[in-house]
Amino acid sequence: MGELGKTLIIFGLILIGAGLLLTFFHKIPFLGKLPGDILIQKKNFTFYFPLTTSIFISVVLSLVFWLWSRR
Repeated sequence: MGELGKTLIIFGLILIGAGLLLTFFHKIPFLGKLPGDILIQKKNFTFYFPLTTSIFISVVLSLVFWLWSRR
């Protein structure tokens, strides 16, 4: 039962971190505006796919989780 409690606390902290990131995402200057992010704007249509930003976040999270597992 103790492990379940620790796991729930960790997931809670991850959710809080994700919520803070989403709240302040527009204030991080380079995220969403990296070279390789796809933005197509037409008269009544906008398509945005943050390809490079997604890869960057994936690499950072992979590194964090890899370092966490080495503990």
